[in-house]
Amino acid sequence: MKYVLISGGVVSGLGKGVTASSIGVVLKACGLRVTSIKIDPYLNIDAGTMSPFEHGEVFVLDDGGEVDLDLGNYERFLDVTLTKDNNITTGKIYQSVLEKERRGDYLGKTVQVVPHITDAIKDWVQSVAAIPVDGQEGPADVCVIELGGTVGDIESMPFIEALRQLSFSVGPDNFCLIHVSLIPVLGVVGEQKTKPTQHSVRELRALGLTPHLLACRSAEPLLQNTKDKLSQFCHVPVENILNIHDVPNIWHIPLLLRVKIAMVGKYVGLTDSYLSVIKALLHACVALSLRPSIDWIAASDLEDDSAKSSHTHSLLENCHLQRANCVLVPGGFGDRGVKGMMLAAKYARENNVPYLGICLGMQISVIEFARSVLGLERANSVEFDAQTPNPVVIFMPEGSRTHMGSTMRLGSRRTLLQTPDCITSKLYVK
Repeated sequence: MKYVLISGGVVSGLGKGVTASSIGVVLKACGLRVTSIKIDPYLNIDAGTMSPFEHGEVFVLDDGGEVDLDLGNYERFLDVTLTKDNNITTGKIYQSVLEKERRGDYLGKTVQVVPHITDAIKDWVQSVAAIPVDGQEGPADVCVIELGGTVGDIESMPFIEALRQLSFSVGPDNFCLIHVSLIPVLGVVGEQKTKPTQHSVRELRALGLTPHLLACRSAEPLLQNTKDKLSQFCHVPVENILNIHDVPNIWHIPLLLRVKIAMVGKYVGLTDSYLSVIKALLHACVALSLRPSIDWIAASDLEDDSAKSSHTHSLLENCHLQRANCVLVPGGFGDRGVKGMMLAAKYARENNVPYLGICLGMQISVIEFARSVLGLERANSVEFDAQTPNPVVIFMPEGSRTHMGSTMRLGSRRTLLQTPDCITSKLYVK
């Protein structure tokens, strides 16, 4: 097994996930089988209980695992099916070590970060890397590992030490480190600055890891003298300095026809909160030779506006909804923004605008239809009103009403439909 480690420096949000996915695509194009691992240094067991405002969208895997959104990029780019174990968190590592300690597996030894935590990290990486994810038998040829966070963060130190040990144990021919860093340009001077990357690489080398390649993020392509300076001070050959400058679209899709989509959600302040939905829209539009244009509408804004106007219908017609060719209401939790989503669903139904409700969005459409068309004025979900006389959405029998995280029906599951000729059955005949 060969390992490619993607680390990041200077600032977060540089696109390590897309870089890792792209590296995997290049390797796959060379005929190699590729698998991926994402390391998140936070203490949460998984991303299931984290607010999308904190960490972006929670991506749900086939096995029901609730993981970081970068694993969605891995699956889309590499056409693989990952498991929840492909997302390593500090919480998972410490949980596994403490469970061993409680069982007495360490035979009375003092349990420490080194070697016990670092050994657990190495064992986890090597065992997960050996699991095939592309539908073929046997382990992949290359495992691409993305280390979340920024070099120098205190919470990522055990992972960096474990990866340093891993690089030593597998040998230099089986381990490659690509460091993603920022090359800023000061507005006044207009010069590409290499000092932040120099300091970031120095920090990495002090921790025992030396990058083989630099992936430099910049607004414009790197100048030759910038590459020369980076090579000299970061001990990386010029030909190993990759320039990842800004592009309009990570897929390099040509500008095609525009499709206007109104996205009415709870977390529109951070578009990563709905990353999978955006990518699905993008793929669907590509299949139809269209280019999507998304208008982000905060559901709570519709509520605020409707409270100021007694003419809800005319109010909605004057907002982004009027310009939309279709309306999409994605998932979410809690009752914040529900009224606004219901207004959007009502507008779409009454004006014959195509409407897609995902998870909570589907429930909203059911509640709105029950109230407006069936005359059940107090129709609701028991999640929002446990005493509703018309519970059109109820809890699943196996779902927990008291605990959060790993309690929902997620992933690819067989569903038995009691009415074989219903619309749902025809849609999901496979």
